[in-house]
Amino acid sequence: MRNRGAGKDRWWDALPRAAWAALPRVAQGQDWFEVYEVRPGIFAIYEPGQFEEVVSYLIVGSERALLFDTGLGIGDVRRLVGELTDREVAVLNSHTHYDHVGGNHAFATIYGADLGYTREHERGRTHGEVAEFVGEGWIWKQTPAGFSIDAYESRPFAVSDRVRDGQVLALGGVELEILATPGHAPDALCLLDRRRRLLFTGDTLYPATLYAHLPGSSYEDYRRTATRLAGLADAVDVLLPAHNEPAMPASDLLALRDAFIAMESGRAPFVTTDGNREYDFGRFSILVPDPPPFAAE
Repeated sequence: MRNRGAGKDRWWDALPRAAWAALPRVAQGQDWFEVYEVRPGIFAIYEPGQFEEVVSYLIVGSERALLFDTGLGIGDVRRLVGELTDREVAVLNSHTHYDHVGGNHAFATIYGADLGYTREHERGRTHGEVAEFVGEGWIWKQTPAGFSIDAYESRPFAVSDRVRDGQVLALGGVELEILATPGHAPDALCLLDRRRRLLFTGDTLYPATLYAHLPGSSYEDYRRTATRLAGLADAVDVLLPAHNEPAMPASDLLALRDAFIAMESGRAPFVTTDGNREYDFGRFSILVPDPPPFAAE
């Protein structure tokens, strides 16, 4: 589990996570997935069998639906979505890392950023590029019939519509504002539902180690994104992250901004793991290169 932060061995011992028990579970036909209704018409699609514990979200309006991420590509997310809604479904990815685009290839309408980084990932990833993520220590749960660890790859997909910061997607009674939030990845996005006071945060903020050290990550962009999102703390009540748990308080947006300030001030303690620094802030930590891309005061 190199470059994932400290204390990741036997991560499955923390399961099941208590936070999911508070939500109604939705019946569906695949053991690989767990589905919960977090709000009327908002379904969290959870994959607890692999280390990333990916959470994708199906948001259903009166006219159409949006799938925010398509997960790992281990289970059949297209079939699952068909069990949850009869609306036409489009896809928008929180970013194009392998664990969020695994089912993209099964959908005709895919929104994506107008960036070279996104276009590069549309070509998919070979088995050699992603084999590690289905290897020893990464999966504890029985994989679906027909799935082969030895053949696992991230299949190519085609973005049909390029989107921009501030664009609003109307689903019929539901409006979702796209926010460009680079840092973890150049094409990272969040989704803002102003009426219901919800923010879908993707990998920008979730309750675990946040990665600002990966190829393509930008510490400076991440810091600016954290400052921007802190400005929404009074406009939302609940954050819906893309890993581990279904909800975080909006106050964590302020905590994320303050974490960057603390790192740069030299006040935040850290441990060194796999050549990176991990700063712990309680509900989440932040992994940056060592030496860090800032000069602590």
